[in-house]
Amino acid sequence: MSAPSPGGRHDSSSKGTRLSLVTRWSALVGTLLALGIVIALALDHFFPGHPALVFAACMACVVPISVITIRVQIQPMLSLFRALEGTVASYRDGDFSFSLHWPHNDELADLVRTHNALGHVLREQRLDLVQRELLLDTMVQNTPVAMLLVANGGAVVFANLAARQLLHQGRRLEGHQLDEIVATASAALGEALERGGDGLFTAGESEEEEVYHLARRSFSLNGRKHELLLLRQLTLELRRQEVQTWKKVIRVISHELNNSLAPLASLAHSGAELVRRGQTERLPQILATIEDRTRHLERFILGYARFAKLPAPRIEACPWQPLAAQLASQVRFTLAGALPAEPARVDPAQLEQALLNLLKNAHESGSAPDQVALHVKSAPGMLRIEVMDRGPGMNQAVLANALVPFYSTKRSGTGLGLALAREIAEAHGGRITLCNREGGGLSVALLLPQAAA
Repeated sequence: MSAPSPGGRHDSSSKGTRLSLVTRWSALVGTLLALGIVIALALDHFFPGHPALVFAACMACVVPISVITIRVQIQPMLSLFRALEGTVASYRDGDFSFSLHWPHNDELADLVRTHNALGHVLREQRLDLVQRELLLDTMVQNTPVAMLLVANGGAVVFANLAARQLLHQGRRLEGHQLDEIVATASAALGEALERGGDGLFTAGESEEEEVYHLARRSFSLNGRKHELLLLRQLTLELRRQEVQTWKKVIRVISHELNNSLAPLASLAHSGAELVRRGQTERLPQILATIEDRTRHLERFILGYARFAKLPAPRIEACPWQPLAAQLASQVRFTLAGALPAEPARVDPAQLEQALLNLLKNAHESGSAPDQVALHVKSAPGMLRIEVMDRGPGMNQAVLANALVPFYSTKRSGTGLGLALAREIAEAHGGRITLCNREGGGLSVALLLPQAAA
């Protein structure tokens, strides 16, 4: 007799010798035939010469015995099949707590054992899935990033605790329309959503001003389009970074001013003493040194001003030959390959300034002047301008910080050359990359999109 048993897993095979279904049923049929033959022989002995009567009496005895015996054998199998149907229905409904038992050691026992093993695996997977969902929900609910999952129609499907606190005073957001929520929130958030894509926006005024980063990701869930909105507050991080940046700027400017003003004061005092003594023959040298230090300080200040006041690029057609000639008149380099025939659509002055900074950096790296090269390659949708040298290159720490403003490994460097080139590239909608070359040296590439550049 088979029956579903909840909970634990049972061994469905008996302890005895394995007896297959074919063997059992063959033995049963053989036994019934032998019984029929014995009954027929006995009746023929008592009623000789009456074969019809013997046949009828034999059938009257054998048929009921066969029916009862077969029903007794089939009934446990039918119960097992009904139990299998019930457990499969339970699996379909997500209930994996049932297993089966079969007392015989045959093919049905193998089926029950496999079925119980399947239930055990499903229970383990369900438990693991529940634990993972619990962990994920705990992480999502306790993250400081506000998360909103919005269906294609604009209805909020999911919102974590941070989103409720930020947008709905802690109340549930599921089921509300995103437009309604945005209308009651900050106008800056609505403007950021209308712009599309990722970006920063500022909410509040004066001391209550807060800076947020909005990230948007679209995907399909159950065949329907959804959008995930992530709102992260960056005010404290930006303020800390702003303070660190200002400290670094002040430290660099103070250092440079002290390095220039101290010699200037000393030279001015020496010049005054020479005039007082009437020894004016060294005055031209002192004045020339003062002029040199003053111009150095002027270039330093202009570099900072240029970086801080970079205007929006004025895009126009820029032929490559005049630009290369203008660069060659200021710094030495070789052309690697031919220049593109089509002019680039860039801001010529800003691109010249960026390339001039990169070429000067290449010379200051210690590379031989004839190994500083400029390579321009035009590809569909992309313009690659590469400045290469054969200096010592950069280690990983320098590569990671080379594009950070005011970061420099040179004693007299301001750390603005690469930073200004990066600003110009990003203003054109592109980017800048740095990598060490095989055989030594550095390669700095400006990647500008053809459509915008």
